[in-house]
Amino acid sequence: MSAKNNHPISGGKAVVECLKAHNVKYVFGLIGSATMELFDALYDEQSITFIDVRDERTGTHMADAFARASGSPGIIIAGQNGPGATNLVTGVAQAKAAFSPLLSIAGAIATEHQGKDAFQEVDQQKLFEPVTKKTFSIKDTKSIIKDLNKALNLTTHGKWGPVHVNIPRDVLAGTENFEAFKIEDKIENTKINQDDLERIISLIKISSKPVIICGAGVKNSQTQDEVILLSKKLNIPVVSSAGHGDVISFEYNLYCGQMGPRGNKIASSLVKNADLILAIGTRLGFNSTFYSYDNISESAKIVQVDIDPIAIGRYFPVEVGIQNDVKIFLDNLISLTKNKDLKNDNYNWTQKILKEKINYYKERDEKADVNSKTIQPSGLFKELRNIIPQNSSITLDAGTLCLQATDEFNFFKPKSLFTPLDFGLVGFSFAAGLGVKLAKPDLPVFSLMGDGGFGMTVSELSTAVHHKINTITIVMNNKSWGAEKAYQRDFYDKRYIGADIDSPPFHKLAEIYGAKGYHLNELKYLKEAVSDALVCNKPAVINVDVDPKALYSFRKDSFKHRSK
Repeated sequence: MSAKNNHPISGGKAVVECLKAHNVKYVFGLIGSATMELFDALYDEQSITFIDVRDERTGTHMADAFARASGSPGIIIAGQNGPGATNLVTGVAQAKAAFSPLLSIAGAIATEHQGKDAFQEVDQQKLFEPVTKKTFSIKDTKSIIKDLNKALNLTTHGKWGPVHVNIPRDVLAGTENFEAFKIEDKIENTKINQDDLERIISLIKISSKPVIICGAGVKNSQTQDEVILLSKKLNIPVVSSAGHGDVISFEYNLYCGQMGPRGNKIASSLVKNADLILAIGTRLGFNSTFYSYDNISESAKIVQVDIDPIAIGRYFPVEVGIQNDVKIFLDNLISLTKNKDLKNDNYNWTQKILKEKINYYKERDEKADVNSKTIQPSGLFKELRNIIPQNSSITLDAGTLCLQATDEFNFFKPKSLFTPLDFGLVGFSFAAGLGVKLAKPDLPVFSLMGDGGFGMTVSELSTAVHHKINTITIVMNNKSWGAEKAYQRDFYDKRYIGADIDSPPFHKLAEIYGAKGYHLNELKYLKEAVSDALVCNKPAVINVDVDPKALYSFRKDSFKHRSK
């Protein structure tokens, strides 16, 4: 516990003291009249930097990405009840889909006005319950510390996820003499059944086509080294679940990248043809499998390890299911293998994959179109692979161009890829990049977006410039909502409606905001622009004209009813 407080303080001050006790360094938010006591207390707190944003939604994306990059809860405050709170919902729903440890705090109307159709009243408790792990509505000032500590601890307890807290203005204005500002939450981990571990060893021994699938649980538990150790000892190739291509270093020879409908053909083939799947820290969720045996071997025996009991066997039946922390599982299994003879018959399987992997990445480079007069996505991605420093982080949006980029980049450290994951949100990447940069201030951050998504969030250039958050945003400008236009082209006889976009010149707009802007319509100038952006000491926007015809229909399965 932290030091005791010997005099009454406001509820707003108590919130800040609680955040301080939890070592919170950044708070994102937009001020409002409902939470003035809270922001007034932040004014005096030197250990916490307030990042004032232009929209609560984009501020939530910043906090979400900061949380994922740092492993600590990201904090977003909607200063106004009603519209300020409702603006949070999209970002909080995004964080839930990404299992991000986010704490959102919203002001609420005065307790005595609740249920009376008061100004800006909405039932914020019911509003947030479906998109959070838990939603708290604090009833009185003396409950602030207890409830806020519960909320903060819950974000990283078990399966990570967002928690929301509503605090009425009278509760923030009230005063109390608080005993302490931090309550330690001791989390006990359950032991792993020894019989389950022995069963896994037996399955490995008889397997000839095993594969390890790593998900966010491996990244969050920082156990990539343990996975590599296990993979080397057992000669088992490794793939990642969708959106987690950074879970294992690209340099590890048995790592084959992202699986699934949006992954690469090598990783996807491994999972489709395996006879044993070790699913570690992954739900085997939608973007990885589409919940279909079209994307995962129906005959494979599955061992699934996840901290969330709901995830075990939820989408595919498992041979062995272990609900526990990934690190505890890996430590136990590796220890058990030390004195075991684990010779199995997977040599040919692994050698075949290694050859196919080499050919795949060679073909990826050879087939990239770098010579077309109009910039093609494949050429842009190839050039970026050669230009982007290896220690960079990359954020992606949803949309046709970013989906094409899913397996186009090579990641050398965990927590260097950040995507909207299963929420499929357009407008995430730029704001997320700002959060990642604050978590990793000494490393480059590149944010890729379409022109539609960037247009949604461009006002946060003001936030980036004001707080000197120097990311590099690459706007892949094809003048359309590309994914939807592809569907209209391929399934609706080119009956385009609402698909084309007119935008201002984003490079000039960036300059007006005080950032650095670049405009490219030829690929040969990309290296010069990126090199300059890396040292310009400003947020940078590179507006790249991309072939508007370079569209691809990803969810063809959704339009089978339209197939001719």
